[in-house]
Amino acid sequence: MGVRIIVVGGGIGGLTTALALVRAGLDVRVVERAAGFGEIGAGVQLGPNATRVLDSLGLGEALRDTAVEPVATRFLRWADDSVLTEWPLAGQVRARFGAPYYTLYRPDLITALAAAIPAGTVSFGRQVAAVEDGRTVRFADGATETADVVVGADGIHSAVRTSTLPETAPRFSGMCAYRALLPNDTEPVVRIWLGPGRHLVAYPVGRGARLLNVVCVAPADDWPDESWTAPGDVTRLREHFDGWSPEVRKILDRVTEPVYRWGLHDREPLPRWSTPTTTLVGDACHPMLPFLAQGAAQAIEDAAVLAASLATAGPAEALQRYEARRLDRTARIQRQSWGNNVSYHLPDGPEQARRDEALAGGAIMSLDALSWLFGHDVRVGDRPGV
Repeated sequence: MGVRIIVVGGGIGGLTTALALVRAGLDVRVVERAAGFGEIGAGVQLGPNATRVLDSLGLGEALRDTAVEPVATRFLRWADDSVLTEWPLAGQVRARFGAPYYTLYRPDLITALAAAIPAGTVSFGRQVAAVEDGRTVRFADGATETADVVVGADGIHSAVRTSTLPETAPRFSGMCAYRALLPNDTEPVVRIWLGPGRHLVAYPVGRGARLLNVVCVAPADDWPDESWTAPGDVTRLREHFDGWSPEVRKILDRVTEPVYRWGLHDREPLPRWSTPTTTLVGDACHPMLPFLAQGAAQAIEDAAVLAASLATAGPAEALQRYEARRLDRTARIQRQSWGNNVSYHLPDGPEQARRDEALAGGAIMSLDALSWLFGHDVRVGDRPGV
C-alpha cells in the first residue's frame, strides 16, 4: 500500500499540492474547514515561476481561458500619475522565461484547481484542531484520521505548524490593506502608485478582464484582523488617499460597499518547517507581505517540489529534501517583500528620489532585477534561469 497523505487546507497552496501529488501517483486527501469553495480573496498575480508549474500540471488551457495577460507593469507617482517606470509583460515574459505573467480572479484559479483533482479528494467542514504523534489529525469535533504524511496548507495560523513546531509570533507590518472589485474600464496593465506611507495597486482580472482588482495599502491605527473578509469603511479608505492623483481619486470614487480590510503580517523565516512525518506549504511556513506579489506563487512552487520529493523518496527523506530546497529561496522573498514595505512608502525627499532613479534605470523592480525570481524553475532543481 502506498504512502497516504492528508493535506490540511483547501486554498491555492493546498489544492495545488493535492494536484501535484495526484499527478505523481500518490494517495492524497484534502480536509478544508469551510463548507465549500467560496469567493475568498479577489485578485492574484502569478509570475512565470508559478504559471510554468501550473501548466505542467495540466492547467494551461484553463488559465488561458480565465486569466488576463497584462501588457505591462507600470509604477506611478502618487501625486500626479507620472510614470516612474514601466516594463513589458505580455510577449516579453513568455519569450524570456518560457511562461506567461497572469493576473487572475482568485475563485477562477480555485475552480480550475478543484476541477483538476479527482472528485471526493476534498472534504469540507473539517476543522483541524491539532496533529498528534506526527500522523494523527484530530478534528474539532473529536474525530481523528491517520496518515503517513500530514501537510499543513492552513495559513499563517496553521494548526499543523503549532502542533509540530515551536511557535513563533506573527510580525505585524504596521500596515493594513483594503480590497475592492470594480467593473473594469482600463487597459490590461498592472498599475502601482507609490506614495508617502501608502500605495495602491490596480489590475484587471476575470474572463475578458471584466473586473478591476484594487488593493490599497495604508497605515493601520489598530491591529486589524488577518481575515480576508473583515469589513472595511469606504470613507476611511478614501481619507487615506486624500490629495492623491486624479486617477487614484477616480478609482476610489467608484468603490462602494462592500470593501474588505485586513492586517498585513509575516513571520521571520523559519529555520525548519518539517518533521519526519509533517511539513508545511505556503503561508503556513513562509507568510510574506504582498509587496512582491509572490505569496500564491511560492505556495505553488512548494507544491511542485514537495510532490517531486515524495514521489522519489520515503517520507522522512522526502520532507527533508523538500525543506532544504525551499528554505533559502522563500526566506529571500520574505525579506525582500518586507523591505518593499519601506521602499514603496518613502516620504518625498532624497531617499524617494534615489528610489525613483533606481526604478527608472531598471536597477529595482524590472525584468532584469527580478530574473532570479521569475526564471527559477522548480521542476529542474534549484538552477535559476534567465
